Amino acid sequence: MTSTIRNADVFRIMEEWAPKHLAYDWDNVGMQLGSSSKPVKKIMVTLDVLESVVDEAIENNIDLIIAHHPLFFKSTKQINTDSPQGRIIQKLILHDITVYAAHTNLDAADNGVNDMLCDILDIKSREILLESHTEKLVKVAVYVPDTHIKEVREALSDNGAGHIGNYSHCTFQTSGQGTFKPLEGTNPFIGQANEMEMVNEIKLETIVPESILPSVLDAMVKAHPYEEASYDVYPLNRKGKAYGIGRVGLLENSMTLEMFCEYVKEKLNVPKVRVTGDLSAKVSRVAVLGGSGEKYINDAFRKGADVFITGDMTFHVAQDAWQMGLSVIDPGHHVEKVMKQATKQYLDQHLSKNRVNVFVSEMNTEPFRFV
Repeated sequence: MTSTIRNADVFRIMEEWAPKHLAYDWDNVGMQLGSSSKPVKKIMVTLDVLESVVDEAIENNIDLIIAHHPLFFKSTKQINTDSPQGRIIQKLILHDITVYAAHTNLDAADNGVNDMLCDILDIKSREILLESHTEKLVKVAVYVPDTHIKEVREALSDNGAGHIGNYSHCTFQTSGQGTFKPLEGTNPFIGQANEMEMVNEIKLETIVPESILPSVLDAMVKAHPYEEASYDVYPLNRKGKAYGIGRVGLLENSMTLEMFCEYVKEKLNVPKVRVTGDLSAKVSRVAVLGGSGEKYINDAFRKGADVFITGDMTFHVAQDAWQMGLSVIDPGHHVEKVMKQATKQYLDQHLSKNRVNVFVSEMNTEPFRFV
């Protein structure tokens, strides 16, 4: 029997991949419009929420639209249904369609938009172009009777605790004795009310990213046999996992800039690219940033990139990159469309058993034509 999936469940699944705290402060991610409690059977993934996309969603009886670009970037002071955005909002409300956006958080996430682009371009040995977030870490120490140590350890580890580098389920334990006295009205797992108890216990310690601490503690408490689980949380003066915008890596085989332009066009399925630099120069180290990345040219240069692939490059910034010796390839902002199929695949993996159907929008939201 399948359980009812609600929009909030889908939001949680998306945020396991692209946590909202990874988004930039100026961004607007998460639910844009609708209801988190509404049951969902049909989801559509899109790059942009345009009127043509909303019409497509209506035609296909979609419950939830997941977009990369937010529906609302700035505060809305009025909804004029004679305007394009006003019509979009009106149609979404009339047809009870919820909209959710994963934008710069999906750009920065592991296996997010920038990693998708690098995968397509076969860029290896990748590192972050510019770090934007570093996980704060805490240590959790919980006191468990030795009969239940396995259950509590699994509850912690299976919910994200105990990750150090490429290792998971990292814990440390010491044995000791715990004392307690259950008071009137308690229902102790061990002992009797108003009688002092001394129990063989294990102190189980592990490391937890602060961003997931509430869910980890909740899972631990549910697995713990005691009526009142005893645990401590300590802040740690050490950095956790780093996240950030863009990627820098290596091509398996170097090639000329001209050859690389043709390669980018083929792999990203774009008819033309704009390029600066010496077309005969060799390219091996590549920086990639989906969307508008012109303000990161200095970061790409400092990281030793031969060429920087990004969209929305303006004239004077392109000149600056050219003068510093950094080639630029601008394939357009719309190459972020790679997120559509990847997001569908991710949601299918998590929702297929619940009979939730995920579709990719067929609407082309690229405003530019090459003539």
